[in-house]
Amino acid sequence: MRTNRPCSYSAGILASFLSIATAVAQADDAPIKPAEAALLAVLRSDAPADQKALTCKRLAIDGSSAAVADLAPLLHDPQLASWARIALEAIPGPAADAALRQAAESLEGRLLVGTLNSIGVRRDANAVALLTAQLQKPDADAASAAAVALGRIGNAAALTVLRDSLTNDAAKVRSAVAEGCVLCAERLVADGKQADAVALYDQVRGADVPTQRVIEATRGAILARNEAGIPLLLEQFRSADKRFFQLALMTARDFPGGAVDDALAEELGRATPERAARLVHAMADREETVVLAAILKAAVQGPQPVRLAAIDALARIGDATCLPALLAIAIEPDAALATTAKATLANLKGRDVDAQVVALLPTAAGKSYPLLIELVGERRIDAVPALLKALEHADQAVRAAALTSLGETVSLDKLDVLVTQVVAPKHPADAAVAEQALRAASVRMPDREACAEKLSLKLAGTTAETKSVLLEILADVGGSKALTTLAAAAKSDDPQQQDTGSRLLGKWNGVEAAPVLLDLAENAPENKYRVRALRGYIGLARKFAMPAPERAKMCQQAFDAAQRPDEQVLVLEVLKIHPSAAALALAIKAIEVAEIKDEATQAALVIAQKVGGKGVDLTQLLKGAGLAKVKLEIIKAEYGSGSTQQDVTSFVRKHAGSLPLITLGSPSYNASFGGDPAPGIVKRLKIQYRINGKDGEASFAENALIVLPIPK
Repeated sequence: MRTNRPCSYSAGILASFLSIATAVAQADDAPIKPAEAALLAVLRSDAPADQKALTCKRLAIDGSSAAVADLAPLLHDPQLASWARIALEAIPGPAADAALRQAAESLEGRLLVGTLNSIGVRRDANAVALLTAQLQKPDADAASAAAVALGRIGNAAALTVLRDSLTNDAAKVRSAVAEGCVLCAERLVADGKQADAVALYDQVRGADVPTQRVIEATRGAILARNEAGIPLLLEQFRSADKRFFQLALMTARDFPGGAVDDALAEELGRATPERAARLVHAMADREETVVLAAILKAAVQGPQPVRLAAIDALARIGDATCLPALLAIAIEPDAALATTAKATLANLKGRDVDAQVVALLPTAAGKSYPLLIELVGERRIDAVPALLKALEHADQAVRAAALTSLGETVSLDKLDVLVTQVVAPKHPADAAVAEQALRAASVRMPDREACAEKLSLKLAGTTAETKSVLLEILADVGGSKALTTLAAAAKSDDPQQQDTGSRLLGKWNGVEAAPVLLDLAENAPENKYRVRALRGYIGLARKFAMPAPERAKMCQQAFDAAQRPDEQVLVLEVLKIHPSAAALALAIKAIEVAEIKDEATQAALVIAQKVGGKGVDLTQLLKGAGLAKVKLEIIKAEYGSGSTQQDVTSFVRKHAGSLPLITLGSPSYNASFGGDPAPGIVKRLKIQYRINGKDGEASFAENALIVLPIPK
């Protein structure tokens, strides 16, 4: 028996199809293109249904009327009918229309419904009589499909049938008839027959049809009336039915012209707060014609939900004329209103807004002054002289706002202003804000090397605490100058600079720091700084992409610089994460270090397991370490505690290889074995095995690396 399988016939089979089809085409004297001929050969063959389905899909692109005779019989095939219709819907010419009409005469059920849908897609005017007959039959699904198809055709004959059926047909079909009428009305609008479309929309609105159809017809009736549809639109805004209110919101956004905007502005004053807030957003979506004065008025006074919506809308449609009102709202006691106004002020459109903000600064007072200063930073306005003046203000809030805005706006040539505020603050209370401002300014500088140069020059002559702050900022800036400066600090005679420099270098996020860290790991003035640098160096080898030989060299250097076993184990972990032949050689060499022999052996086995079969000859390497490949058989494996044991033999066998090592898919035994056999209890994995014909048994603590001892 033939079974369906993925469509993957070979070039040879396809060529065979092509030759058969070409012969058929020549015999019938049919001008079929080779690509189409090959596809038709598939349909005429005994190819599986899945291949024929994909062939039909291809015929939607490459097919012509010559394919109709082969596609038409498939309209009766439950497996292939929908695929055949895809092609027939796309193939140009009357042959496809005729095939669909002919099939509809004899089909039933879902096959008939699908064919009627395809007739509608093709807008076959010759099918009106057929569809009218189907509309009268007792099959509600087919009748509904016929009604929608008539709507898609949308000619005078189809329209007459649908209008008559809107009141006469059974209720279960009436929804589809109404849908067909709406489709016809849309066609009338497209043909410039607005009056006829309005009459049809209104007929649907007055019929006994589901609410969704009334909604569709109401939308059409509003838009088809143009400006005369505004009263009907407003009627929906006032409807008690939320669905019609939602319709009004959607339709208002699409309504052409500017006349409706005045009506919406007037309606805003009548609506309930909840509806007015939503109406504001609909009005704001009409950015080119919205009545800005109405939105601004709503932002200034009225219920809070409406004000919030209006303030938020001004961020999109507002301009400089809105600035005074928004500034006033931003210092109101209502936190929600003030926060929303500040956000809108930061995003208000127009360069004239920036100019107006700067113009207001000299005369600003009270809460407005720090607010305007904040705006300078948020809008990135070039107003450094005004901000420098604000630094002399007696109010700490004003100075803090000025420092923050300088951090967002100051250029490299003016960076010394902020450096001075950090190195020698006039007001000690401003120090923390000044540090944040300098950091913000420094990290956004396009020339980070020049910025780092400026900061580095300021280190001399400052306090130890200030040096640490500047070094922290230099680390954030990055670059070669910052790296050099941090290295010098780490090797200086100042304990605090040593501490700060080595700490920051240990967190450096770039492989360019590797030589500096290695030098510190070998030559730092104190052991704790050497440890810190070495760990940072090992971290670089672990995190960053690099050629395997380069990583192996770094790991070897780290291993040589390590003075403690735990540091050497960290290097082994890097080798396991990035396995290679060079990594395996280093792990095997590390087996000679007695304190980490077990860890190195495990690392070597893990690496060997990962690189085996990838062009790496493991035999000599493993033999040299006494870790030659073995014949491993898993006899039995259990995981659990006490009498509660889960048989995991098959799973362990699946992961056994040619080394005395079992590498599971997850470091968690529970995850690997599909669950926890004894929740809350310490478990062990017990394995009975045979290596090179000798029996062995081993037990492993939960989640331990599984290295099987070689039986003696």
